[in-house]
Amino acid sequence: MAILRIPTQKEINRYATLFNVLFKYGFEDVLSHSPILKIIPKKYLEKHPETKTNLSLSKYERIRMVLEELGPTYIKLGQIFSTREDMLPLELINELEKLQDHVPKLKDFDVLTTVEEELGIEKFKYFATIELEPLAAASLAQVHRAQLINGEEVILKIQRPNITEIIEADLMVMKQVADSLEKYSSQAQAYQPIRIIESFERSIKEELQFAREIDNTERFAKNFASNEFIHVPEVYKELSTDKIICMEFIDGIKVSNVEALIAANIDPKAVAKIGVDLYIEQILDFGFFHADPHPGNIFILPESGKICFLDFGMMGTILPNEKESINDLLLYFLSKDVKKIITLLEKIAIRTNIPDYKKLEQDLYQLLEGISNTAIQNIKLGDTLSQFKIVLYENKIIIPHYLYMLIRGIVLIEGVGLKLDSEFNITKNLEPYTAKILRKRFSLKYLFKKNLNRLKDINALADTLPDDINTIVKKIKDGKLEIIHEHKGLKEFQTATSKAVNRLVFAVIIATLSIGSSLLVMAKMPPLINGIPLLGAIGFVLSAILGFYIIISIFRNDQF
Repeated sequence: MAILRIPTQKEINRYATLFNVLFKYGFEDVLSHSPILKIIPKKYLEKHPETKTNLSLSKYERIRMVLEELGPTYIKLGQIFSTREDMLPLELINELEKLQDHVPKLKDFDVLTTVEEELGIEKFKYFATIELEPLAAASLAQVHRAQLINGEEVILKIQRPNITEIIEADLMVMKQVADSLEKYSSQAQAYQPIRIIESFERSIKEELQFAREIDNTERFAKNFASNEFIHVPEVYKELSTDKIICMEFIDGIKVSNVEALIAANIDPKAVAKIGVDLYIEQILDFGFFHADPHPGNIFILPESGKICFLDFGMMGTILPNEKESINDLLLYFLSKDVKKIITLLEKIAIRTNIPDYKKLEQDLYQLLEGISNTAIQNIKLGDTLSQFKIVLYENKIIIPHYLYMLIRGIVLIEGVGLKLDSEFNITKNLEPYTAKILRKRFSLKYLFKKNLNRLKDINALADTLPDDINTIVKKIKDGKLEIIHEHKGLKEFQTATSKAVNRLVFAVIIATLSIGSSLLVMAKMPPLINGIPLLGAIGFVLSAILGFYIIISIFRNDQF
């Protein structure tokens, strides 16, 4: 029995905000295509000139403005979807890309007091200056430029006030909307809205943990300490908390600003190749990668030409055994070994409920054939990965969160590469790594280590097997061994049988009423109405009602 769920006050407030903002940017546009407009007084519309101004903008501009006004959670969601050309029209993508840089700044934000209270120090004990006007506004934080008393230029990344409470309320609303979409929209189901929101929730909550971001930055810097092509900003831990990060100020060129790069004598094509190589290295060598590599988070230092990744709040981590699975998946894709891909997917998936293995094989084969029939310079790995996710969904395979982050990161970084070089192809960057993986797989060291691990597993099994057998035998002797047998389809069989029995009972009752009524009519048993026995007539009416009920029930369930 369904239980009526009463929305919390937070949900009600956020729903109210959502409806108000949608009303503001789209109400008159909706009405203009609706007969409701005829009953709305014109004076009412004339008193709302702001609506007319909003309607002078395109619908995609208004969508972006709605997200901006709804706040940090929706802005972050818009930033994520700004890379989904497979789902959204190009005009909307162009508007959502503006959310990377044009996030609204906080109004009446007391920077100095916040710094003093959060750090527990007098504001000018360590800082010579702190600029009140923000250098940039992100979806979850605001960045202010400052100078330490020793003259070093730094930035202060300050978390937006009450951001945690706002995000919690927004996520509740998003989950309910996603649940409705997945239940009632077959078109939305292919994109797994619930899965998207769950992944988004984990990512945004990780990004709110500034202490974790500091640790991520230090780990990233350690991984690339000897790499001459990358620069990692220094973090001042003594001036950082879980809500403020103080780090080195990066005076660089945004990676997507091709004109500025050329003006600084930096080759955009070289930047594309080196940048993507660095990203693949993060994934395949270190298993620790930047999960949000959009253009706003990648800068080029004009003097050295080094690449600088910013914002280490969203990072993906691949465990050593998972890293080997990723390598295997890459090799199987290139060799078009569908059966091994399926076996590997079953190994790494969180849950699988594949209804038809033959269909899964055909879906994967068609996907791989599409790649092999396309010239390598025309292959878009981002599109391929998006199609791959749809195949997984349709075949009920749920992959781990880190794989979703990995797919998203590759889609983003490929987009950056294409902005810098229209002929850029990420598959060419993967070729050296596939060769490296193959060399490693056939090396004596790798084969020795793998076989040694197998011997350890066999030894562990042999060591515990006698105890396991003794435990089973003891349970049999004590009569405590339980065998759980699940009969699939039994519940459906019981339901069908119950329905059939109910209909049989109805049929017997109808037959009894019909026969009894016939006897009453033939005997002309009083009381009579117009010469017809009343009890007989009532019996026939009841028989007809019950008969119609059974017929309607059969047709409604398509069972004859």
